[in-house]
Amino acid sequence: MDALGDRIVVVAFDGWNDAGEAASGAIDVLRESGGYELVHSVDPELYFDYQYTRPSSKMDASGKRELRWPEAALWRPASPPADGEPEFWLLTGVEPARTWQAFANEFIDVALRDDITGFIMLGAMLSDVPHTRPISIFAASSNERTREVLGLERSLYEGPVGILSVIEHFAEGAGIPTATLWASVPHYVASAAPSPKATLALLDRLEELTGVDFPRERLRTEAATWEASIDAAAADDEEMTEYIHQLERTRDTWDSPEASGDAIAQAFERYLRRRGDGPGDHKR
Repeated sequence: MDALGDRIVVVAFDGWNDAGEAASGAIDVLRESGGYELVHSVDPELYFDYQYTRPSSKMDASGKRELRWPEAALWRPASPPADGEPEFWLLTGVEPARTWQAFANEFIDVALRDDITGFIMLGAMLSDVPHTRPISIFAASSNERTREVLGLERSLYEGPVGILSVIEHFAEGAGIPTATLWASVPHYVASAAPSPKATLALLDRLEELTGVDFPRERLRTEAATWEASIDAAAADDEEMTEYIHQLERTRDTWDSPEASGDAIAQAFERYLRRRGDGPGDHKR
């Protein structure tokens, strides 16, 4: 992990960046794998529109009602990592509604203060891909050295972006290298959120990049159940079955030895532009 160093912030946000709750689901798995301590949390009054992201009420153990406000926070592991493994910090929460530059700079200032050496952004978008095939992960970086060391792509996407891209931009501007991992979630199962198969694919690719193994047995079981449930639904819908077969043929062509990396990258870029608003359905 020379390219990203030994203290890496893994980033995922609810909202536009998070089709099928795949990215936020990956963060949940990381948090469950070990204890974390709060480092920094933003003031929700500065960044959230409560008519868009409303606070919620909840009863505590004593029966007293409390309000929970939208949040975004940086967390660090409570104990040091195993020898030779990078230390993963987590930046997660709800995508802000306003003043994104100030929001990003607030976290970059904390990252510089605490000697963060790299960022890995996790995102997910709805795409024309079949649920029956492995989930595609587009791994990219805007940092040339990071691309060379980790074998990542360079995204050519132009268009509207979400908070992940803003944080990436400010991190690179501050001299902190970044990488991004985007999962392609089948668009025809958008209502079947969350998508554990996409979450699993993100964590698998994260392990490939970092060499750190995460507990995923429960997630593998959930992914198999998710796929089987969609198979059952498609079996009763001839039109849907034919559409899935069409997607499978297209995917198998991309996965053939004749398909170049450039062709696959170009196909990914077409996914981004399909809706005219970038990654995700209404996300990122």
